[in-house]
Amino acid sequence: MATKPDAAKPDAVKLDADEPGKKPVWRKKMLIIVIAGVMVLVLVGGGALFFISKKRAAAALEGTGGASAVAAEAVPKGPPVYLPLDNMVVNLADPGGEKVAQVGITLQVLDAHASDSVKAYLPSIRSGVLMLISQRTANELLTQEGKQKLAKDILRETLIPFGGGQAGAAPAGVKKKAVKAAAQADLPVVAVLFSSFIVQ
Repeated sequence: MATKPDAAKPDAVKLDADEPGKKPVWRKKMLIIVIAGVMVLVLVGGGALFFISKKRAAAALEGTGGASAVAAEAVPKGPPVYLPLDNMVVNLADPGGEKVAQVGITLQVLDAHASDSVKAYLPSIRSGVLMLISQRTANELLTQEGKQKLAKDILRETLIPFGGGQAGAAPAGVKKKAVKAAAQADLPVVAVLFSSFIVQ
């Protein structure tokens, strides 16, 4: 006699997911893995941003002579404070001496106190700026790169009375230790802006 196969055999093994009211274990594990992955990405991104900003700061210090780079990237302590200089008309270094430049310059300074400090040295700063512009040719000043280089040179020139600008160079009567201390302190001039620029 043949035996009939048992049609209604109960399932011996039940999966956790088949039981009502229980969450699958794999969902909890996946959630933990996703959260850990997001945390790792945030940490790696923050570390990368930190190292990139350090490299940029180091490159800026090497490229522009140390203290002037610090001043160029200093963050003002409040709303921006500007110190406009009188317009300057300068003969350029072109052959024949027939070319002139009329330049309006505004200095952005850290705060109102820094503005007062810069005003005390304004005659020597203005003289240095006039000498810088007079060494340029019309062709140099008509290019974007020429104007940007002039702005960097003017920034360096404005920082000389405060111990910045030229690495290792001290203004007359100032000791090198004072220059080093000033380079570590906030320098008063943050940026050089042109309010007018005409070459004829």
